[in-house]
Amino acid sequence: MKKLLLLVASVATVGFGLMKAQAPTLGASASFALFSTNGAVTNTGMSIITGDVGTNNGAATNFGNVNGVMHDADGAAALAAASLTIAYNQLNAATPNFFPSPLLGNGQTLVAGTYSIGQTASLNGELTLDGGGNPNAVFIFQIEGAFSSAAGSKVILTNGAKACNVFWKVEGLVDLATSTTIKGTIVANNAAVILNTGVNLEGRAFSTTGAVTVSGVTIAKPLGCGTPVLTGPTQPVLNSVACYTIFSGNGAVTNSGISFITGDVGTNVGLTTGFQAENVTGTIHPNPDVSTATCAADLNNVYTYLNTLPTDIELLYPAAFGNDLVLTPHTYHLNAATVLNGTVYLNAQGNADAVFVIKINGALSTSTYAKVILQNGAQAKNVFWKVDGAVNLNDYADFKGSVIGNNGAVIINTGVNIEGRVLSTSGGITTFGIKAVMTPGCNPLATQSANAKNQGAKFYPNPFSSVLNVKMDDVDGGSTLTIFNAAGAQVKETVLSQKTTAVPMRLPAGVYFYQLNGKKGAKQSGKLISKP
Repeated sequence: MKKLLLLVASVATVGFGLMKAQAPTLGASASFALFSTNGAVTNTGMSIITGDVGTNNGAATNFGNVNGVMHDADGAAALAAASLTIAYNQLNAATPNFFPSPLLGNGQTLVAGTYSIGQTASLNGELTLDGGGNPNAVFIFQIEGAFSSAAGSKVILTNGAKACNVFWKVEGLVDLATSTTIKGTIVANNAAVILNTGVNLEGRAFSTTGAVTVSGVTIAKPLGCGTPVLTGPTQPVLNSVACYTIFSGNGAVTNSGISFITGDVGTNVGLTTGFQAENVTGTIHPNPDVSTATCAADLNNVYTYLNTLPTDIELLYPAAFGNDLVLTPHTYHLNAATVLNGTVYLNAQGNADAVFVIKINGALSTSTYAKVILQNGAQAKNVFWKVDGAVNLNDYADFKGSVIGNNGAVIINTGVNIEGRVLSTSGGITTFGIKAVMTPGCNPLATQSANAKNQGAKFYPNPFSSVLNVKMDDVDGGSTLTIFNAAGAQVKETVLSQKTTAVPMRLPAGVYFYQLNGKKGAKQSGKLISKP
């Protein structure tokens, strides 16, 4: 009797193991968010799509900027069609181990497995898919008829369940109602797919034969399950450019109003005027000098590198850039004058080192209050905008990343906030009461700050006129104070041996820089201003 019970238990265990759901092989279709093997793929309204879009027999029409590649009856679409056939057959052949009622949701919770519904099915309210702590838990729904949802229905993933491991195989029309939130890859066999306004799909919508129609939806390919982590391209080496927040290789740099800048400001040809020294944490280069010449050369190298980067994704509608578009770490190309309307999101997908490059063959302008918003670990230091033309950031825009303009004037209007840099190889730059903070990378500024903190000497008054007082917290047995003008020429040197020293000054009005060197190796540098 015991042997019989053991045998039954063993058979049951083996049977359960065989009946575990297995994810199909998506192959070339995995890169697509929307695809039909045979049928049109059509959009109306403003849809946000992350993933490729296409058809192997038909056309994909009326999509705006898609964060993916459009494929109409090309080689990639042919491969995707073949892969979709394989995936459908695997889903269709999966052995079911659950047979739920055709009405899914209404607070229902399901565990991993293959679910067979032998007729038309629908989703209403909330359906929770519980992974049971297993990140590899697979859910397959085999629906032998049409599949629909009620407005506002939701599929919720818990306990490790992932959208990349959820699959809906439907033998009929898929029609998801307004504001449905659903997870997983949907495969409609010999029927159409309709995703209505406000549908949010973390997954894919496919048809083996039938049109795919979406209207004002949000769709993103799921992450995980072996999906490559996006890193974007290798970012350019900035060298001396890293220390400038506002810079032109050839053109006047002018400010009107009160602007707050962290980083250097200057030009290599022309004058830099209108910036208040007390509002600039960095160096104002009023005239070209050795530093600006180095920066101009390095900036040309940065531009050349970005300009020659191969493109991953072309955004086809430059004049409609923004509008809540979501971009992931890639090199993007816009082949005309580009207008940032509203908001563009940069989603690093959890990779804090991911790089974004947006290459624009034309001018760049923004709407008022336009925004670049960083998501899921994205950092402004890893964002680069290459612009072949003029740049105009409209009032109160909130911008992230380093803008490298080429052969065009730059205008940064009132209230603009920049985390990054605005640079031009050739073209004047005009700012009107802005705030700009450069991203990390400037080692000289970091060293200066560190040295200042370590030694702690105080200079006052600053601006000064005839006397500059230097108070040192730690007298270093005769520290040497050297002062340079804006062109880098030494104009004064003196030895300080007292805790507080009054240094006579007879210098023309302007900006100067000091270096304080102690005998024990302590160093401090900074900026001084001489007033009339």
